[in-house]
Amino acid sequence: MKTDSDVALVESADSETAQSLKTVGWLSYILHLVVAVAAVVPSAQPSIALLLVALVIDLVKRGDAVGTWQASHFSWRIRTVLWAAFWYLITLPLFLFLLLPGMAAWLIISVWFLYRIVKGMVRMNDSKPVSS
Repeated sequence: MKTDSDVALVESADSETAQSLKTVGWLSYILHLVVAVAAVVPSAQPSIALLLVALVIDLVKRGDAVGTWQASHFSWRIRTVLWAAFWYLITLPLFLFLLLPGMAAWLIISVWFLYRIVKGMVRMNDSKPVSS
């Protein structure tokens, strides 16, 4: 039979896990945001390593969020990075051979990336899942 102290321990553990996931989520969003802003602002280029660190954090911690509202945020960030990488690679020849159209394509991708990160941050701040 469960006692009140058992229930309190479970709720406390769940609360600590939720807060830990939210902290990890904010760290990841901030790393993504630094990279996203730098991609839009000329001459501000942080290392791609920041983006890779954020991606690894998301991939490692994603399993801990299964069944919570925060799971959507991990998937959102991972999909955002993978789609952006795909579109950057697809438009790379355009950038190399036709500078202005390539720059325009990369700017559009970068603004889209920034939009998705900010949208996710707003939803995280409201403690709500993010959806397409």
